[in-house]
Amino acid sequence: MIFSTIAFIIASAGAIFGYNVAKRFVRDRLRYVEGAHKPATPFIAGIGAYLLAMIAVALLPIVGLGTAIVFGLSVAFGTAAGSREVRSGNLPYLGSGF
Repeated sequence: MIFSTIAFIIASAGAIFGYNVAKRFVRDRLRYVEGAHKPATPFIAGIGAYLLAMIAVALLPIVGLGTAIVFGLSVAFGTAAGSREVRSGNLPYLGSGF
């Protein structure tokens, strides 16, 4: 029971982290890169994140294949959300605040 709860917390934290980092990276760093806004880009990013997460899954005994899948999906959805935000022009203010 406790191991299932810990695995769920790790998977949830990884999903939230993957989504937020991917969205922010696409929105802020890849704003002017045309290739980042193609329809296939979220799939490529998600598969790459899944493959990297498989390494962590192999090393950590608590998490399993589902954690890697959830992390890959969250990165794919974050990439799509960041690209959508750039295309819509609904960007947060990135100035210095002065």
